[in-house]
Amino acid sequence: MPPSYDCLKCPGYCCSYPVIQVSKPDVVRLARHFGIAPDVAEKRFTKSAHGYKRVLRRKKDQHFGRICRFFDTENRRCTIYAARPAVCRTFPNGTRCGYWDFLAFEREHQKDPETVATTENGQWS
Repeated sequence: MPPSYDCLKCPGYCCSYPVIQVSKPDVVRLARHFGIAPDVAEKRFTKSAHGYKRVLRRKKDQHFGRICRFFDTENRRCTIYAARPAVCRTFPNGTRCGYWDFLAFEREHQKDPETVATTENGQWS
């Protein structure tokens, strides 16, 4: 069954997750992508957090507060798509994406195909 979501029309909600786990092969892929040594890539692009040895570093984002450091916040796209971590390659692990369902519902009901649906302090906004 084909996916029921369209990542190209999404503002990158999954990229705002606080934990985007990175494996050693992911670090090697990132290092190769940037032409640097794996130990440099690990130090520059990852940190230990939330009980994980390696998660991607994040930066500020106007919609979600914080987002993956490799996310282009103006064009709302991944800047390392070919080198993205395995967890990003397999997300959302099925034919449905809960955020896409929520976003499509909000866009339809607000009659605004560009709206970015977010939650703030547990409240829809």
